[in-house]
Amino acid sequence: MRPSKRHLVFFNTTPAVCGPVLGVTAAMEEARANGAAIDDGAINGIKVGLMGPLAGVGDPLVWGTLRPITAALGASLALSGNILGPLLFFFIFNAVRLAMKWYGLQLGFRKGVNIVNDMGGNLLQKLTEGASILGLFVMGVLVTKWTTINVPLVVSQTPGADGATVTMTVQNILDQLCPGLLALGLTLLMVRLLNKKVNPVWLIFALFGLGIIGNALGFLS
Repeated sequence: MRPSKRHLVFFNTTPAVCGPVLGVTAAMEEARANGAAIDDGAINGIKVGLMGPLAGVGDPLVWGTLRPITAALGASLALSGNILGPLLFFFIFNAVRLAMKWYGLQLGFRKGVNIVNDMGGNLLQKLTEGASILGLFVMGVLVTKWTTINVPLVVSQTPGADGATVTMTVQNILDQLCPGLLALGLTLLMVRLLNKKVNPVWLIFALFGLGIIGNALGFLS
């Protein structure tokens, strides 16, 4: 029972990246059972030493990159009424997480304590930054695709060459300057308010109210 009690101590990391830690500890337990001079402190120390850095990588990689990207893929289908949208999100997201656990476990068991050297330097930091940049890039692309703001206020009406009236609206002018300008501005405003610790629920209700009032008054459609 002694080895099992040894692994009842506190351990907390991102579930998807726990594989390498468990693989290393399993390899150390096997080596100890075969007579290697490994004490309890070394096994617990390697777990505690790895769980923090891996959590720092796992959180932005899984929750900040993988989940938004897979959710975006599923939502793009769901918006068109396709039932495969949520199913696609569920299966892809969990398949990648399970693969990370399985192959991470194999890597940790095969490398043993040498995995600590592989994670040294700036490798984890570079991986975290790369995952964050990828997630932000994908979210930036989706802003112009999913955020639609139309200002139908009429600026001018002029007769066209064929005799038909050409109507120029505020939205036409903004689209000529920069398509998606209002969507980008709204997104940046929401990001700024979130950085100021404004409650996200209040922001959602505020957007609902703005859309309803704007449509009723005719300056949004």
